[in-house]
Amino acid sequence: VGGEGYQDGWVWTTFHSYQWDLNYANPAVFNRMAEEMLFLANQGVEVLRLDAVAFIWKQLGTGCENLPEAHTLIQAFNAVAQIASPALLFKSEAIVHPDDVVKYISPTECQLSYNPLLMALLWNSLATRKTDLLSQALATRFKINSETAWVNYVRVHDDIGWTFSDEDAAMLGVNGNDHRRFLNEFYLGRFNGSFSRGLPFQENPITGDCRISGTCASLAGLEKALHEEGEKEVELAIRRILLIHGVILTIGGIPLLYLGDEIGTLNDYAYRDDPAHERDSRWVHRPRADWEKYEKRNDVDTVEGRVFQGLKMLIELRKRHSAFAGGESEIIPTENEHILGFMRTHAGRRAVIFANFSEETQTIPARILEQYSIHGKKRLHGKSASDGVIDALDFLVFG
Repeated sequence: VGGEGYQDGWVWTTFHSYQWDLNYANPAVFNRMAEEMLFLANQGVEVLRLDAVAFIWKQLGTGCENLPEAHTLIQAFNAVAQIASPALLFKSEAIVHPDDVVKYISPTECQLSYNPLLMALLWNSLATRKTDLLSQALATRFKINSETAWVNYVRVHDDIGWTFSDEDAAMLGVNGNDHRRFLNEFYLGRFNGSFSRGLPFQENPITGDCRISGTCASLAGLEKALHEEGEKEVELAIRRILLIHGVILTIGGIPLLYLGDEIGTLNDYAYRDDPAHERDSRWVHRPRADWEKYEKRNDVDTVEGRVFQGLKMLIELRKRHSAFAGGESEIIPTENEHILGFMRTHAGRRAVIFANFSEETQTIPARILEQYSIHGKKRLHGKSASDGVIDALDFLVFG
């Protein structure tokens, strides 16, 4: 780097040339960043997102990822915040191996954390129509310190990376590398029978490494259904959208909705005409707001209205049922590979949830219904009856 105002030298950029990494080995950098944090807290900010926390410390001769000093640094920032602004919370953004994600979650580091594993495995379950990887991950990796919480999401401004554990996949007889290739092909619309219209991000044709860009609606099949198919496929796409949002709105933690997903916003390919964005496919899911589409949100005869009103129902369900407070979730072994089951309990209230990731009607075994006392329970959401039959891509809640 050179020129007016700069000394000749080098800068470190882990991700992009315009994103300069900071040298936290310099105490002055820490002090200035602490000042910025406290300034934001004084403006009323309650949560600070710590971006790419796994990469914030650099050391020659290492991979510069998940180094012990990264944790020390976050703990130091947290200590400053607890003294000067104790209501301020940190949210971890660590898109790394699941074993490493949880290392940043604690009352003394980041009290909140994105849940990239849940996000990736929700999309995996839609592609495979199976919930085995998802159920396994929720049963073994979901529980965290009670003073912390997951932030559960379906889409954000970035790409989708398949961050599940190869070891977890192997336990189910799945080769992690091969399965990631399948998921990439599926969500890029290259796999026969795919409903998705995703785009590749940083694709390596030699290694097959790739991540996926696209809005929730386009990845869930709505774009293809509207442009190439018919009402049956439109309905299935909307059900997929509501199904995965139903999970993040009822599983333990804090749900996050990405702007535009509430009306089923499709991919915006106009980014290709912008020289500043044309090489970054992530801009396909960062569209300008279409206010004409937002005007349709209360009309259930429109796609926008069907998605918006469906999400409103799920949000109202979460708000009025106290079982969805707190972070505890118990996974229910449904004995049906297409159905995810889990139970939420809080303050003496209970809710039992079943999600069918198949486009076919499925059945929950009678003894599972009996074990969890479903018979006679009020159905709070979903079209299926309490006899164990659950409709295609339906989201069923008893409480």
